[in-house]
Amino acid sequence: MISTDINTVLPEIILAVYAMAALMLAVYGGKDRLAGFIFWATSGVMAALGLWIAFAPIANSTAFDGSFTNDGFARYTKVVILFGSSAMLLLSQEYLEKNKLLKFEFPILIALATLGMMLMVSAGDLMALYMGLELQSLALYVVASFRRDSIRSTEAGLKYFVLGALSSGLLLYGASLVYGFSGTTNFAGISETIHSDGLGMGMLFGLVFLCVGMGFKISAAPFHMWTPDVYEGSPTPVTGFFATAPKVAAAGLFARVVHDAFGGAIADWQQIVAFLSFISMFLGSIAAIGQTNIKRLMAYSSIAHMGFALLGLSSGTQEGVQALLIYMSIYVTMNVGVFAFILNMEREGQPVTDIRSLGLYSRSEPIRAAALAALMFSLAGIPPLVGFFGKLYVLKAAVNAGLAWLAIAGVIASVIGAFYYLRIIYYMYFGDDVEPMTGKMPILHKVALYGATLIMLFGAVNLFGIESIAADAAASLFK
Repeated sequence: MISTDINTVLPEIILAVYAMAALMLAVYGGKDRLAGFIFWATSGVMAALGLWIAFAPIANSTAFDGSFTNDGFARYTKVVILFGSSAMLLLSQEYLEKNKLLKFEFPILIALATLGMMLMVSAGDLMALYMGLELQSLALYVVASFRRDSIRSTEAGLKYFVLGALSSGLLLYGASLVYGFSGTTNFAGISETIHSDGLGMGMLFGLVFLCVGMGFKISAAPFHMWTPDVYEGSPTPVTGFFATAPKVAAAGLFARVVHDAFGGAIADWQQIVAFLSFISMFLGSIAAIGQTNIKRLMAYSSIAHMGFALLGLSSGTQEGVQALLIYMSIYVTMNVGVFAFILNMEREGQPVTDIRSLGLYSRSEPIRAAALAALMFSLAGIPPLVGFFGKLYVLKAAVNAGLAWLAIAGVIASVIGAFYYLRIIYYMYFGDDVEPMTGKMPILHKVALYGATLIMLFGAVNLFGIESIAADAAASLFK
């Protein structure tokens, strides 16, 4: 029934209708004069949808002949996506206004990108998957080059567009191979074909191309080449957004595809995901060592962290999916706090990105320095901070699945990666005495920075209950 289908996709419909209504209101109501209002309204709508999905008693269901899946896994990832998008949008407003970039299009594009992410994690069909993926990507191509008078921002948007188009082509080629050899684009139908006929050579090639396309979207090595340049060239609020919600959506999509469609071929895709995890962990950890630009450093950090997230997924078990969900929740929280700090790195009104400019920062801003140090320790995975438990979960899942070699590699990569996080702390407390930064931190940014820090410090008690919620969400993927 169409009414049942509409009820299943109601959060997505509400966000789509809101985005279109906000666009029409802004165009006919004064454009950028309403930008501030639209920022707050968009953030509020996304936060409200996140609360509704989190607490409303919604039963697992599908819509449009299985093309859209509303299960515990989709709801969990949507909540993280919506709250991550809402938080980063609020943090962006002050920076964009200060740099004369406060345009009404920005929050609307973020809303449309978030809508695409919600469709991605609920996809039950290859065509629905592609529709959500491109809705997200097309909006992000624009916001990457949002600073139109900057060559670097324009270059970032162009690189992201070209390489994103390449990844979409590879993914589409894989989808066409899967459809050609299975006769269906529906995940349930693909799974039935694999269970009855096995994974033939054509389907295997299709699976490989799908994994390559999704590897681009999650910025996993060796398909990471766009990430450092796009992170550096994009406006800092956009970089912060790239580092949060889209990563959760891509990881959720990856888990959805390999378990829903290719759950009967775990031994085949496990090798691919384990390879991506291994390369990402080491490339991200080693390449970040030589970075002095904090945005490029966070880009390589994200590559390494996606390697750890894929470490949980590579186990091919329910425990591994639970570890992936916990890890991504912690990762988003840490990044919201870190980018709340980076957004206020400036001197005499000009943004500063060189980590050496943090020299002896603890003398002028001891509380901020301590908060950032705690977040860096957490990103490095040092106990007893919550970031340690995120890595512990994925390592444990890998060991229990017989991938002890990959878990050992993860520990080594984590030790290597700790260097560049600790180097930032070293600069703040023991670095050279440099001209102090003068950025004033707005109250919202302080709430994000200190809130994320407190979560990392006190969440170790019981992870605020997300362990059991993630377990239920993972169980729904193995229905």
